[in-house]
Amino acid sequence: MRKYLTEFIGTFFLVFTVGMCVIKPDIGNFAPLAIGSALMVMVYAGGHLSGAHYNPAVTLAVWLRGRCAMADVPGYWLAQLAGAFAAASAALYLKGNPAASPGEMNVLPSLLAEFVGTFALAYVVLNVATAKSTAGNSNYGLAIGFTVTAMAYAVGGISGGAFNPAVAAGVTVMGLANRANLWIFLAAELAAGAAAAGVFRLANPEDK
Repeated sequence: MRKYLTEFIGTFFLVFTVGMCVIKPDIGNFAPLAIGSALMVMVYAGGHLSGAHYNPAVTLAVWLRGRCAMADVPGYWLAQLAGAFAAASAALYLKGNPAASPGEMNVLPSLLAEFVGTFALAYVVLNVATAKSTAGNSNYGLAIGFTVTAMAYAVGGISGGAFNPAVAAGVTVMGLANRANLWIFLAAELAAGAAAAGVFRLANPEDK
């Protein structure tokens, strides 16, 4: 149970930060830094309890890599989505339930942007938080958080820079993305998580 509670809390604070930083009045160009920092601190807070995925695509990658039991995957996903929905509701309430105008997304560029950003995140997680050769390092949270920051600055203007199905669901609830575009996030991000696991296994065949 504590694993799922940790995933709920971590995802809540990640999505809550997204909402509070992006819903108008927003913090502009500082939003990726704040969001990456929120992920970083929550990874340090919950890594020893749940692995600190806070992201269904990362959970998929860690499961395919062999570091998460299949029986835990549905519970992780439910906890992450519940955290996202709770965070979206809290952010909307604190912002006064504003009417949002989500931007348009071009399908192919957005698919590619979300795939690349999510692949980078999942690949970094697998290498700094699950690999035997990096076990016990103290910088894994910083690496994970700054991956999100870097990718958000790099491609956030193309797709919104969710890199996380739970974040995608949260921003959709908050009106920051169109419901009709949710599939773009989900397809690209889950595919990227699976691809990252495959690349990790190819590059580290001895790390079972």
